Amino acid sequence: MPLPHPAHPLSRREILQAGAVGLLGLGMNHLTGLRALAAPGAAPQPRAKSVIYIFLSGGLAQHESFDMKPDAPMEVRGEFKPIRTRTPGTHICEHLPKLARISEKWSLVRSLTHGNSEHSQGHHVMLTGRSDVPPDFDPTKPKKSDHPSMAALASALLPRRKDNLPPSIVLPDKIVHRTGRTLAGQFAGTLGSQHDPWFLEMAPYHPNHYGAYPGYLFHHERGAETDDTLTFRAPHLSLPQGLSLDRVLDRVSLRDSLETQTENLAALAGDPAFDTYREAAVSLLGNRQVHDAFSLDKVPPEKLDRYGRHSFGWSLLMARRLIESGVRMVQVNLGNNESWDTHQAAWRNLKDYLLPPMDQAVSALIEDLDASGLLDDTLIVMGSEFGRTPKISKITATALPGRDHWGHVQSVLLAGGGIQGGRVIGSSDKIGGYPASEAQTPENLAATIYEALGLPREIMWHDFTSRPHPLYMGSPISGLM
Repeated sequence: MPLPHPAHPLSRREILQAGAVGLLGLGMNHLTGLRALAAPGAAPQPRAKSVIYIFLSGGLAQHESFDMKPDAPMEVRGEFKPIRTRTPGTHICEHLPKLARISEKWSLVRSLTHGNSEHSQGHHVMLTGRSDVPPDFDPTKPKKSDHPSMAALASALLPRRKDNLPPSIVLPDKIVHRTGRTLAGQFAGTLGSQHDPWFLEMAPYHPNHYGAYPGYLFHHERGAETDDTLTFRAPHLSLPQGLSLDRVLDRVSLRDSLETQTENLAALAGDPAFDTYREAAVSLLGNRQVHDAFSLDKVPPEKLDRYGRHSFGWSLLMARRLIESGVRMVQVNLGNNESWDTHQAAWRNLKDYLLPPMDQAVSALIEDLDASGLLDDTLIVMGSEFGRTPKISKITATALPGRDHWGHVQSVLLAGGGIQGGRVIGSSDKIGGYPASEAQTPENLAATIYEALGLPREIMWHDFTSRPHPLYMGSPISGLM
C-alpha cells in the first residue's frame, strides 16, 4: 500500500523522517511531533542533552537519607544523625558526607507521592512516570498491556543520530527479585517490544545476594557475605538471535536510500526483524567510542578510586562515558533484588553496605560531569519505587528493626540539566509520612525529564494498536530552574 500524500509538500529531510517513522511502526501522524522537534521555536530547547536516571530498587528510606526528622520521637527518627550541607538550612544523613559537601550542585524534592506501597506496582509507577497501573496489571511478570517505561519512550521519541546509536540504555542489569520475578515497568509495554530499551547485562544476577560487589555482598538478614563466582564485566555486544549482520547491513543500506525507494517503506514497516534493536546492534558493534566506554582498563586508576571499585561506581562511570558517547538516556539500577528494601537491620545495612557506595559514586558522577563541563547538559535524577514508613517496625519478633513500604512520600535528588543546586522543593509532615507542601507526582517527575530532553508537550506516542497517547501526563516540577 502506498504511503498517503501529505497535504503540504515535504522536504527531503521530512521524507527521510517519514521513512524512519514508518520503519519504527509509529505511523505518518507522528510527523507532527517530529516537526515540532525540528521547527525553530516550536519546541522547547532541551535543557539537557542526556539524562541519567539512577534507580534505587527496594525503596530508599527518606528518614535515613534526605529528609531526616531529628525532632520526632525515637520510633520515627531512627538511629542516624543529620549533618549540615553547604546549603544553609539543609541537612541530610551523616552517612552521605560526600553529597553533603557538594549540595550546591544538586537539589531535592521531598514531597513526591503516589498511592502504591507494593514493590511491583511501585516499580511500574516510578519507571513509567504514571501513578496508575493498568487494570490487568500482573505483579508477577511484565505484560504487553503495561505502560511504557520512560526509557522506552525516550528511545522511541528522541531523534536518532546518524550512527543510530540507541537513544536509551539500561545497566548494569534488569531489576529481578530473588524469586526470579522480573519487575514490570522496565519495558516498552503498549508501545511495542521493538522499543524496549537496550539492556546491558554487566552484572550477572545472583538470586541470593544484594549489594555493591566485589568489595562486599550483603544479605538483608545475615549481613556480609562473599561469593567468588560473581563478576562485573563489560557486556558482550552481539546481534539478537536469528539475525545476521549481513541482513542488518542490507536493511540499513536500503534505509539510507529511502528518498528514492519510498515504495519499500510499507513492506519494511511490517518486517519485525528491522527495529530499533537491529539498528542499535549495528551501532554498538561498530562504535569504538562505545566499546571504550565499557573498558574499565582504559580508565585512569585515580578515577576508578574516585567513583569506587564496586558495581555502583563502575555503573555510574559507564553511564557518564555513554552519555559522552551520545546516548541520550541511561537508567542505572544501583542494587538488584530490591537491595534498598530495609525491612530489617535497616541501620546496619544502610550504614555498612548501601549508603557509602551510593554516596561515593553519585557525588563522583556529579563532580566529574561538572569538571568536564557536561553537568549543564546532563540531568541526573535519583529515586526509588517508594519511601519507607514513618514508624519503625520489625517483620518478625527476632529481626532487627527497619521500616515498611510507603508510597505516600519519598525524596528525589536532581542535579544538572540546568537545575539550580541548593534548592529543596516541597516538604513532608513532621514525621515524614505525607507531603506537607508542594506535593509532586511521578507524572511531574517524568515531565521534568521529558522537558529536559526537549520533547515538546504536544508530542504523542502511539501504542501497538496505533492509538495515540499524550507523552506529558503532568507538569515539570517548578522551582528547580
